[in-house]
Amino acid sequence: MLYCANAQSDSPSLPPHNPTYTTDGRLIFPVDYREWVFLTSGLDMSYVDGMEMGDHHMLDNVFVNPASYKVFLATGMWPDKTMLVKENRRADTRGSINKSGKYQSTETMGIEIHIKDAAHFPDQWAFFAFGDGLQPAVMIPQTASCYSCHVAHGAVDNTFVQFYPTLLPLARDKGTLSAAYKHDESATADKTH
Repeated sequence: MLYCANAQSDSPSLPPHNPTYTTDGRLIFPVDYREWVFLTSGLDMSYVDGMEMGDHHMLDNVFVNPASYKVFLATGMWPDKTMLVKENRRADTRGSINKSGKYQSTETMGIEIHIKDAAHFPDQWAFFAFGDGLQPAVMIPQTASCYSCHVAHGAVDNTFVQFYPTLLPLARDKGTLSAAYKHDESATADKTH
């Protein structure tokens, strides 16, 4: 019994995954996000017709804090304090033994965080972009197109669950898909038939 108690006290505690801000409202970067739940990767994704990537390609990875993921699995909705981290990386083609295809480089081309925090943001959700130094970031102004795009096209609660292959079927089963997403899907289906 004593051994068990000692083993429990020696185990590392997980840091809280709630958004943390500086006194002037900047978001502090969650350094352990790579230990969170991985949701998806995308290659050269753009939400604008005709967008060309030029001579480089980009992969993105999306992670969510574990507590929010568990709530989503149970309810099909994101709880308050959800943090989604989108990590953008350059896609390389030549390196080591690779002869074709693309793989993720070690170079991060930017990190964006989408947060649900009703106590801090009037519309509940906010976006932050982090540069090379990962210094605390100011909120992206709510006039930026990312806000209206997420409202108009987000599959669940202003988020792009439509690109999270394990969560989209769950949201469909739980009936939490937005009317906007259902409209987008029917318009896409009409174009392909």
